[in-house]
Amino acid sequence: MASIETQTQTHADAPVQLEKATLEGRNKILGFWLFIGAETVLFACLFGTYLALQNSTMGGPTQGELFSIPLVGLATVILLTSSLTSVLGIVGMHENNLKKTQFWFGVTVLLGVAFLVLEIYEFIHYTNEGLAITTNAFGSAFYTLLGTHGAHVLFGVIWITSLMIQARKQGLTKVTAPKFYVASLYWHFVDVIWVFIFTVVYLMGKVG
Repeated sequence: MASIETQTQTHADAPVQLEKATLEGRNKILGFWLFIGAETVLFACLFGTYLALQNSTMGGPTQGELFSIPLVGLATVILLTSSLTSVLGIVGMHENNLKKTQFWFGVTVLLGVAFLVLEIYEFIHYTNEGLAITTNAFGSAFYTLLGTHGAHVLFGVIWITSLMIQARKQGLTKVTAPKFYVASLYWHFVDVIWVFIFTVVYLMGKVG
């Protein structure tokens, strides 16, 4: 009986994570998962469109002729690493360590910017090779899918940067913590989508 009481007391005394300390914070997290569901449908449609049109090159350059796996592989490593740094940022938040949180989310932002620079370079290279968004159906589907993902990365970079500015002024509170947590979930979602893009667009395109 004493053991049960001790376990109950220990559970009751366990610290509540800052992002879930209020009903508003928990609702933000729940609402975000619903948002992710809608985003998943969006990208599923874009993937389906790309798969249907990937061979509609009309004599233009094909995936095998254009894609450079080493370059895309580097971009993949950068983006996946940024997912890890965002986790470390959340760890710092759970430790109520603002400096650590800011540092790791700052690294996440820099890696996100590096990814975008590589993607812009890639797009310029493909355009010079003869594949623009209006060249053919393949180009339209390709740039729409990757452009939509790139826009999500850019939004994430701006979002996290604004949260870092807010946290610098207000600190880690029950208001700012849920925002960091949701932004981290968003960043993981963006990374997962890129894994599918790397596999479906680049690897399958190069092999096919």
